[in-house]
Amino acid sequence: MELLHTRSLVPSKWSAVSCDQWADDLHSICGSFNPRLIERGRPVRGAARGIDVCGMQFAHVSNDLDCVHRNWDDIRRDTVEHLFLIVQLEGSCGVDHVGQQATLDVGDCILVDSTKPTTFHFGGNFSNHLSMHLPRQTMYSGKRDKFDIARKLEGFDTMAIMLRALIAKIMSTPDSDGNSASLQELMFNATRQAFVSDTDVLLNPMYESAARRMQMVDMLIDQHLTDANLSAKWLATRIGVSIRTLQQDFHGVGITCTTIIRDRRLRLAKEKIEQIKDVKGGRTIAEVAYSAGFNDISYFNRSFKELFDCAPTDCLRQGGGKPE
Repeated sequence: MELLHTRSLVPSKWSAVSCDQWADDLHSICGSFNPRLIERGRPVRGAARGIDVCGMQFAHVSNDLDCVHRNWDDIRRDTVEHLFLIVQLEGSCGVDHVGQQATLDVGDCILVDSTKPTTFHFGGNFSNHLSMHLPRQTMYSGKRDKFDIARKLEGFDTMAIMLRALIAKIMSTPDSDGNSASLQELMFNATRQAFVSDTDVLLNPMYESAARRMQMVDMLIDQHLTDANLSAKWLATRIGVSIRTLQQDFHGVGITCTTIIRDRRLRLAKEKIEQIKDVKGGRTIAEVAYSAGFNDISYFNRSFKELFDCAPTDCLRQGGGKPE
């Protein structure tokens, strides 16, 4: 089955909805984004709808807006982090992300990080794309690979063809299928392979800006999130600056290094709980906490509840898994 010819994704006719309704629908699926119309008050042709299938979450997004923007305030409001694997189904879309610009045509794929500002440009022209929500911390966890975020795969690229074929397979596989978990892992690995970076970023801390150093720190945290020795001191040593300089860099963005590491480990733990909660005899909360980089279960439980407003056992019991 060719994803680009799936009639449920590429219907012959699109209806119109109010811009407010479209924005609310997008927010409920993807988090905080800000749409902008070319002509104020007119309806939006298209829709924003969620698709949950085979244990995976998708956003099917179509519109004829001017643009949709996500800024730092939007990012701070969202507690869930994803990598969005986007496939263009109809029309075209401009993407401005992490300082790179790309234009997506039909069949093209791109990987976007929800923790970074993004602008999607449409210019009033109709665009239709499918976005697969990949759990960000799971994608980075235990891997030393670097991803080329914002790198476009042309529609004819072998990797783009493979990703579209896997998505089509996932969308036709029911949740009850015994191979659904294996298919999810195959999708994760295929995406890693498709966007793996083959270049090393060289950093000279004496001449680089705080923003550039923070970019490197952000990448190192993702790559070494579950390592026992991950700390501000370890990061400062890796990028060749003093601990004081690194602390000043973090102060400039209004957060501490310890908080970033803790919150990303908590999000990784939550992703792991979501993956095991329907598995009978699966891993315990303590095992999940240890695998995410925590060694104090009381601290983990307290921090988890502060960030997500629920206990980890509450998340697990929703699916009937083992709480202890």
